[in-house]
Amino acid sequence: MTNATRTGMTTTMKRFFLTGTDTDAGKTLISAALLKRATMDNLSAFGLKPIASGSEQTSEGLRNRDALLHQQYSSPRCEYQIHNPITLEPAIAPHIAAQQAGINLTVQSLTQACASGLQQPHERQLIEGAGGWLVPLNDDQTLADFAVAQGAGVILVVGLRLGCINHACLTVQAIEQAGLAVAGWVANGIDPDMDAQEENLRYLHQWFARKGIQHCGTVPHIPGIQAEDDQQLAKVAALLRWPE
Repeated sequence: MTNATRTGMTTTMKRFFLTGTDTDAGKTLISAALLKRATMDNLSAFGLKPIASGSEQTSEGLRNRDALLHQQYSSPRCEYQIHNPITLEPAIAPHIAAQQAGINLTVQSLTQACASGLQQPHERQLIEGAGGWLVPLNDDQTLADFAVAQGAGVILVVGLRLGCINHACLTVQAIEQAGLAVAGWVANGIDPDMDAQEENLRYLHQWFARKGIQHCGTVPHIPGIQAEDDQQLAKVAALLRWPE
């Protein structure tokens, strides 16, 4: 690990890999809010989106909204390509988009592409995955293998909807079987019409607590939230905390 010095104090850099219980669990909103929370706590923070599909052509090249949020809320910010070294246009599974673009994705090639980002000396480093925990890179490797290679603690975003308990328990089991620790979890209210949400949330709190996994916050469903809006995101950030 590296050290960063601010106002005469030395703080150890902490690296986390953020994943979700499924696609659309709210990983990017939580990632951006955690980066914002670090700034609110006077900590430097860097957001890394190693591979992003579903991007748009701009005058500066392909740009992905999720990765732009990482850049926006990192402090200090870096050039876009450092926040998102592999940017793919089709909004499909990253390994398929990479194949279509003629890119050979492996843990080694992705680690090399992310070298500049992984070397950033910020006090908090957040790596956001794609989809769920076992999203493929190729026929044999997944983004989980990339997370293991970085030795990162894992933050799990649990999208609160029908089936979330099963998805959360299975994901934690897979993370632990891979040899990584789940450093913390966030409950994210993605379904405003979820039945028995409080009962589901109560079970999740008890289950994670029994495993000694920190609760890093609960975010209610927020209709129409625009993560690009600094004031709106600050309200979400106030509900969160980084794992210790």
